[in-house]
Amino acid sequence: MNALVLLAAILFLLMVVIGGKKGARSFIALFLNFAVIFLTVFFMLNPYTNPIILTLVACTVISCINLFYINEVNIKTKTAFVSTVITIVLLLFFIVIVTENTMIQGFGEEEIEELSIFSLYIGVDFVKIGAAVIIMSTIGAITDVAISITSPMREIFHHHPDIGRKALFLSGLSIGRDILSTSANTLFFAFFGGYLALLIWFKDLAYSIGQVVNSKVFSAEMITIFSAGIGVALIIPITSWITAYYLVKTREADKPAE
Repeated sequence: MNALVLLAAILFLLMVVIGGKKGARSFIALFLNFAVIFLTVFFMLNPYTNPIILTLVACTVISCINLFYINEVNIKTKTAFVSTVITIVLLLFFIVIVTENTMIQGFGEEEIEELSIFSLYIGVDFVKIGAAVIIMSTIGAITDVAISITSPMREIFHHHPDIGRKALFLSGLSIGRDILSTSANTLFFAFFGGYLALLIWFKDLAYSIGQVVNSKVFSAEMITIFSAGIGVALIIPITSWITAYYLVKTREADKPAE
């Protein structure tokens, strides 16, 4: 407990020193996001609730916290929020279909021994739970990419107020391409960092490459990474187009009538 408090204090101090008020809000946002996820899991235990709808609501709230609470309400956060919601809705249909067809829901055989003392009849739809987990895993990366595109696009528009919609859109795509590779690699290494022990266990069990790739635990995590990567790639053109459309439309609306 003392180690957790010490690390939290160090993190808070660094975020305040480097980020100022925004850093302090970012630190508080960590606990707000945790509270949203905790409440979402709590409500999912009710068999009469739909995990997909709960996840959409939770992702919307998390997006509001990460965008509006940390960065305040402005053009950048508004367009990033709209882009995030659209991407999540589009991605959700894809993830539900993938989850149903790949049958990655539930527990893998490597986890059965640890769960053997518990009852698996908990009255929830594991397909929807699996899709909800993937969506929750992607929301952070998608929101981060959205604000990372809208912010420089707003600066480009500010310094070049006469820029056209197509040129501004292409600028957003150019920015997104630089972000795409780093975001995809971040997701990839986050998986291997979190599941390094699992990979070592596969080695101790003398699993072949085929057994590793076809194991439910490994497949579920890889599908999560691919889905998050698809979401990151998808939000780049969506955010670029929405931001370019909104900024140019605002400029045209502000022009005095001749």
